[in-house]
Amino acid sequence: MPSFDLVPGAGESPVILHVPHSSREIPDDVRAGIVLDDAALERELDHIVDAHTAELAEEAARLARLTPWRFVNRLSRLVVDPERFPDEREEMLAVGMGAVYTRTTGREELRPADTDPEPLIARCFRPYARAMTDAVAERLAVAGRAVVIDVHSYPSAPLPYELHGAGPRPPVCLGTDSFHTPPELLAAAREAFGEVGLDSPFSGTYVPLEFYGREPRVSALMVEIRRDTYMTEPGGPAGPGLHKLAQALATLVDAVV
Repeated sequence: MPSFDLVPGAGESPVILHVPHSSREIPDDVRAGIVLDDAALERELDHIVDAHTAELAEEAARLARLTPWRFVNRLSRLVVDPERFPDEREEMLAVGMGAVYTRTTGREELRPADTDPEPLIARCFRPYARAMTDAVAERLAVAGRAVVIDVHSYPSAPLPYELHGAGPRPPVCLGTDSFHTPPELLAAAREAFGEVGLDSPFSGTYVPLEFYGREPRVSALMVEIRRDTYMTEPGGPAGPGLHKLAQALATLVDAVV
């Protein structure tokens, strides 16, 4: 059974709403390799999960005039993080948070440091990357372009694992890429969300490696929403801010289309 869902949108829509970090699901056999007890694991999930972002993307898709596609990770990022590089290029390896995490958000042990990441990379990371590559390729073939909008959230106060947590923490942080984030996409996001910042505390975008830095018809933007604007931290219920943000995301999708 795939660990992700590709939810179809309108055939002519170029937009893929990518939701990689919304799930708390960890298969039992993967849980066996995690050293935290159940209570500590639940606390870690409260901090690390981008709670309610799948619901945010779903509501935005309903509100958009032309329904975007949605690619949603159904497993926790504590299984694998599909947005990390699976090799030494990944800067988060410095804090034990490469594709397969060995440390928590508090820099405590999650898995033994000598855990071999390859089994989980083969089982989960590579199939996810292949499916996302195929989804982008299909949008290119059918719509002539692809726009990947990454839907994330982040805590109002920095966590110990953050490498760049000392900078501004705006209500909405827009992560950009010099090649894949055109000015018109950035302008549309500013218009849709209002009070935004750029690339702080998180930067960059997600583009499948097959297209990264090579295919200008693939545009990308990361939308990082500060959690106190729409939910009770950490890991609590969503509030009315979620609906306002869904409307803003739908506005961005409409502007892109």
